[in-house]
Formats: sequence, C-alpha cells, structure tokens
Amino acid sequence: MPQQTLGVVTAVYHAVDPAQLRRALESLAEQTRPPDDVVVVEDGPIGPGLTAVLDDPPVPLSRVALPVNRGSGPARQAGLRALSTRWVAIADADDVSLPDRFEVQLAHLESSGDAGVGAAMAEFSGTEANVTATRRLPPEHDQIARRVLINNPINHPTFMADRQRVLEVGGYSDLPFLEDYDLMARLVASGARLHNLQQVLVLFRADDSMYNRRTGRELGRSEWRLQRNLHAYGLVGRSRMTVNYVLRSAFRMLPRWLLIRAYDVLLRERTAGQGTPG
Repeated sequence: MPQQTLGVVTAVYHAVDPAQLRRALESLAEQTRPPDDVVVVEDGPIGPGLTAVLDDPPVPLSRVALPVNRGSGPARQAGLRALSTRWVAIADADDVSLPDRFEVQLAHLESSGDAGVGAAMAEFSGTEANVTATRRLPPEHDQIARRVLINNPINHPTFMADRQRVLEVGGYSDLPFLEDYDLMARLVASGARLHNLQQVLVLFRADDSMYNRRTGRELGRSEWRLQRNLHAYGLVGRSRMTVNYVLRSAFRMLPRWLLIRAYDVLLRERTAGQGTPG
C-alpha cells in the first residue's frame, strides 16, 4: 500500500448547520487529488442532526469525540494527533474546498520545500454562487514574516502544512479565536517557511457570526495572551506588543457598520457581480 501523504482535519461543534457540514464534506469527496485520511473531531456533544451526517458521510472518515466542548484549538490538536500523514489540510465545517485545492497545494509543498501554504479564498453569502469578496494575502515568506507581527498572515481555512513541523512547534494552543494566528507566529519564529498562493481555493462562508466572533471579553483576553506570546517568541518588543494590543482591541470595538467597512478596505477585494471563482 502506498504511504498516506495527505490528511484533513475538520472540527465540528453543536452549533454547526448539518447541511453546511455535509456540503463541506462533499467538497472533500470532489477533490481531484482525494485525501488519504479525513479526521472529524466532534468538539463535545453535537446533537442528532450532525451525528446523522457523520453516520452516513459523503467521504470516508474517522471520528474523534471529545467529551466536552473544548474550542477549535484543542479540537484541531486532537485531529492532528489522530493523523499519521506527512501533510495536513485544515477544512472548516462550514466552508467549501474547490475541487483542485488539494492537488494545487500539495504540488506546491512537494516541490518548494515550504513547511506550509495558504491560498486566496472567496467569501460567499447564502449560496456558493453569491461570491461577494476575495481575500488574498502576501505570497512570499519575507512578506508573511513581516505581516505576522501585526496580523495573521495566512487565511487559515486554506491552510495545508507539514504535520510533523506543526506538531514540533506545539500545534494548536488553547487560545480561543486566535489559536491559528498563534500557530503561524510559532512557525515563523521557528524558521519554517510559509507561502500564500494567489489562486482562490476555498469558498468561505461569511455571515453575521463572523463579526460576532471578533468581539467580546474572551477575545480581549486571548488578544493580550497572543501579544505576550509574540513577545515571548522574539517577534515583537514590549512596546510593539502593547501598541498591537491597543490598536487591535480598538479595531474590534468599532460599531458593526464601521467594522464591516474596515474589513472591506483592509482585507477584501470586492467582487464586481456575482459568481463562483473559476
């Protein structure tokens, strides 16, 4: 039997829409380069609707059940440890991987020597044909290493990486809402090379909950821990740590309409018209 090289981790919790989970799993089954292993982590009890999807999934998978809801960081870490593949891809439970995602990303990793790769993603609302914006991040490692000082340099729903390298830097931490940023910072600090493909490879579901997750006291506490981590990793000094915390916290305190506008200006390329990216 050939060595398994590509695994996928998906974490699901009780609030995920079963239809959205099924579509996310269908998109894994539609890949031109199918994954060798798919692990779905049940982050606490998930209820009958989601259980029904996982009992009859559109793609072969294995399941890891956590007895209580731990959050996406510990859930993804459990998925990482359940895999034995060389590479791991993250696939969120409500997003859609385009059919050539794994083929394109795996080809890049196997030819480049990079430890991880992200891609552009298209935001959609309602139906997949209703694409409203695109998020692209800087492609080259030097640009990524600069961006990590102030923001997450990888669109995490598009992330694929060397699984062992991710585990060597500690994998996903228990840092609510910011565990992905924290992981990218540790990878950069360790000397791992990262890259962002400019091709859209994931359809990202954008709804009101996306903004709700970016406010609240728990996120504020995680933000301070993250900035302290960036300092501990040797990426920022104490002054930059404090400035980052103040600026990023102030950004999240903007009124909803202004927060949306700021995301438009800073992170998105608005799509003229509608349609799924080719």
